[in-house]
Amino acid sequence: QVQVVESGGGSVQTGGSLRLSCVVSQHTYSTYCTGWLRQAPGKEREGAAHNRADGRTSYADSVKGRFTIYKDNAKNTLYLQMNSLKPEDTAMYYCAAGDGLVCWYAEEYNYWGQGTQVTVSS
Repeated sequence: QVQVVESGGGSVQTGGSLRLSCVVSQHTYSTYCTGWLRQAPGKEREGAAHNRADGRTSYADSVKGRFTIYKDNAKNTLYLQMNSLKPEDTAMYYCAAGDGLVCWYAEEYNYWGQGTQVTVSS
């Protein structure tokens, strides 16, 4: 049973934009945390942005002001709009859902998509 499916990755130049989409099945969409985490080669997976069930959104300092996370509840879809992309944003991006407390850490997420690659060239 497929629960989380991402799309929208690709290759862009510095300063470009991409929008990632993530369709989440209903029972995972209602978890406390829904978010986007990313993993660059040789680095640990890190949180980029997330929504909490209480309505709060949070962003890593490295993406604040450039990325926007939002939901379309009618479509059970989570989005990540990424603007002013930098080479350091290059990573595999994962959509995830789970019942963690602070929603920043990979261990807090139970359901994962397959990942979508984002590559930013200088």
